[in-house]
Amino acid sequence: MRAPSSTVAKGLTLAAGLTLVLTACSSGSDGNGDGNGRSSSAGLTSCSSQGKANTCNSGDRKSGGTFTYTIEKNIQAWNIEDSNGNTFENSEAMTAVLPQVFVPQPDFSLKLNTDFITSAEQTSSSPQTFVYKINPKARWNDGTPMSADDFVFLWRTMNGKDCPPPPADDESQTKGCLPWSTSGWDRIKSVTGSDGGRTVTVVMNKPYSDWKSFFGGGYGLYPAHVAEKAAGVPAGGADKLTAAQLTKGWQYFMKTPPTRYATGGPYRMTEWKDNDHATFEPDAKWYGKTRPTLDRLILKVISDATQEPTALKNNEVQGIYPQPQVDLVNQIKDIPNVSYTIGEGLQWEHFDLNLHNPVLGKYKALRQAMFTSVSVKDMVDKTVGQFDKNVKQLGSHMLMPGQSGYQDVVTGTGQGSGDLAKAKKLLTDAKFTGVGSGLKTPDGKSVGPFNCRYTTGNAIRQSECQILQSALSGLGIKVTIKPIGAADLGTVLTGHQYDIIVFAWVQGPTPTSNAQGTWSTGQASNYGGYSDKQVDKLLNDSVGQTDAAKAMSLLARADKIMTDDAYVLPLYQKPTFFAVQDRFVGMRNNATIIGPPYNVAEWGLRK
Repeated sequence: MRAPSSTVAKGLTLAAGLTLVLTACSSGSDGNGDGNGRSSSAGLTSCSSQGKANTCNSGDRKSGGTFTYTIEKNIQAWNIEDSNGNTFENSEAMTAVLPQVFVPQPDFSLKLNTDFITSAEQTSSSPQTFVYKINPKARWNDGTPMSADDFVFLWRTMNGKDCPPPPADDESQTKGCLPWSTSGWDRIKSVTGSDGGRTVTVVMNKPYSDWKSFFGGGYGLYPAHVAEKAAGVPAGGADKLTAAQLTKGWQYFMKTPPTRYATGGPYRMTEWKDNDHATFEPDAKWYGKTRPTLDRLILKVISDATQEPTALKNNEVQGIYPQPQVDLVNQIKDIPNVSYTIGEGLQWEHFDLNLHNPVLGKYKALRQAMFTSVSVKDMVDKTVGQFDKNVKQLGSHMLMPGQSGYQDVVTGTGQGSGDLAKAKKLLTDAKFTGVGSGLKTPDGKSVGPFNCRYTTGNAIRQSECQILQSALSGLGIKVTIKPIGAADLGTVLTGHQYDIIVFAWVQGPTPTSNAQGTWSTGQASNYGGYSDKQVDKLLNDSVGQTDAAKAMSLLARADKIMTDDAYVLPLYQKPTFFAVQDRFVGMRNNATIIGPPYNVAEWGLRK
């Protein structure tokens, strides 16, 4: 999942100073080149040099060619702003066709998309005001100019007020808007257009530090005139749409692949074959400076990561971005004319508990004991540590190592230590009985059995559930392991169809909005139902801080409370793995919510 990338997540001064650390980089040849004349500077091997995160694997392109890139989940909901559609794979697909203001870069900075916006700046601090100038050339590919109306539609569907979330009895979640996060959007007082809609002015009710996350930061703008048509109203009036009309537009983008409406990126999607592939071709109406040179871009769905090396070796695909596994990495090493890089980015693996489960929700001591019984070091050693020796237990719910303000608030509590004796004492002190042999609550009810859920085909997460299963058996808790279909993770999360689940957040470079959008009470991405009034206040205060040090201090205080509540156990900063045939240029690892396709217009055959 993104940090729906929690979903899915953005930034201002808080992103300053972040660097992408490439922990390993190799290729299918030795350092002196191979029989085909490829030197070690070709392909992704050039990413190993410090400071080249944003420029590695650059080169002149020639016209032609097809590049097939893998995505690991089928796309069932096409609105990347919705909690159900806010998946990493959906973001990768929609990046090629939707405009956004600021784009996350491989070094975690945010870069203004000058193809779309000529300038974006804060013009006043009281009230905080931002002004965006839309490029006069920017048009949707049906000829409609991009305008303030597109900004207004996005704001009104994201703020949680103009288009309220579906009622609790709406299991299909089609009677409202369900944004992955309302963080920041609910602080906006107004979004208005001038200069024929080419100037957009945003006025805030309350200060917001991560304003660069608005209208981009890994997410795209959808065409308002298409939403208005779906709602049965004239174009150009997003500010007047009723909640029901906003819902119709929102749901249209949920159900409809972008083959069927106007888009505004360097490519247009020409075909979507469910659970198989999406085909893109250069958009002749593209207004940007960088022209795509590929004849065709294909995103191929391969939900079983173990099949990706074979597909790459057989030239069925030319680039893969799987979750790295030991055998997979070793197989890629043996493929000639392919380079790969392993990186550490804004992705982190974690176990979540479902607090909607009455037993897990009621007993904090139980949750603390469960997390204390699990050895994260053992998990790392038996999984990702076998190909990346730098991976260690993650100590924060808010920040990654290397980000300014990172504090380890987890390790000192013993959570993730595998200390079974301490875990048992936590339970006996809390008056649990049957510790180690059929655990019961203080009032005599059985604890468990619980299920541990992971996406099918992911051997690492299967191992993580097995290690947790073994650890909890030592407390007298039975755990059954129950895989999830690769396309069903969002449904399982939003439907609370788990007791324990392991997955990864893929975040943007702005920690305060990430945190508020993920952990605050009632946020759609707060799947397990965590709620703490003090944490809510600390997170709310952090997003209003323009002083980065103060914002990080507030996050640390919230992090300590969350850790004590034992809702989520951070495991490790997740390694990323990107492998590409050396005959292509422009592709590079972007370990944020947007992924490698952040610069898809620059992808092409090496000249």
